[in-house]
Amino acid sequence: MPYHEFTIRIPKPFRDMLIKRLTEKGCLGVMEDRDFFIAYFPDTCDIGTITSELVAQKALLEKTNDEYEMAFDHDLIPDQDWNETWKKGFTPLDVGERFTILPPWEHEKNGRINLIIDPGMAFGTGHHETTRSCLVLMEKYDGKVVMGRFLDLGSGTGLLAIAASKLGYKQVVAADTDPLAIEAARKNLELNHVIDIELHEGSIAEASGTFDCIAANIISGVLVILAHDISSRLNPSGIAILSGILAEQADEVIRAYERSGLEFIEKFSDAKWVSLVLRK
Repeated sequence: MPYHEFTIRIPKPFRDMLIKRLTEKGCLGVMEDRDFFIAYFPDTCDIGTITSELVAQKALLEKTNDEYEMAFDHDLIPDQDWNETWKKGFTPLDVGERFTILPPWEHEKNGRINLIIDPGMAFGTGHHETTRSCLVLMEKYDGKVVMGRFLDLGSGTGLLAIAASKLGYKQVVAADTDPLAIEAARKNLELNHVIDIELHEGSIAEASGTFDCIAANIISGVLVILAHDISSRLNPSGIAILSGILAEQADEVIRAYERSGLEFIEKFSDAKWVSLVLRK
């Protein structure tokens, strides 16, 4: 299956909000560089809608900010070229004190918790700030919460679920609404020799029971919508690790979860992104 690739040049102050808009319109993932980013869409998307959105955003930016310009190009990427596309930028990465994210063709590091990730078509190597922040916080709260049941909500490639299993959670569940993500996660479980993780296609409703830790790396608008569901599925003293939040959106997310009965514990920042920890 081919994929649509948009290379977008836009000033950094406006990049994150545009990525959020494109995610809401079906963007499967992005690869960022200093001066541009590349957004990927499935062949099944309405390409006219995506192009119209970019044209509108370009006109709005250039009308309201004379000193800024935006440009974009579009290509259709054949399926056979996809693996080479993401492999070019996938190098081993140490995260926190113990984790190392690496592709299958690299040697594992002694003394580290190795997370072997082949993103396949799920778009996610674990290098993004939001994923790194989740791993740092999971490591920080390792042993400080009951290491019983863990839910990776919006699991993508299954990275956080695999990390939770290797940290020692007794039962790990991963859920994602994208069937491509479930397929990629299943492959990554095999690469990491982890066989005790439940995979569910769907949202939190598909993952039964309650949890001692829920990690949700999802855009803030969806996190707000899920506030009650996530809160109701936490055990007493359980924690929620929430990521995918731009700094200016953090207060809105905190308010939504406090209204749902959780206590705000801490905020962790990485570049323009914020991750939150809240306790039942």
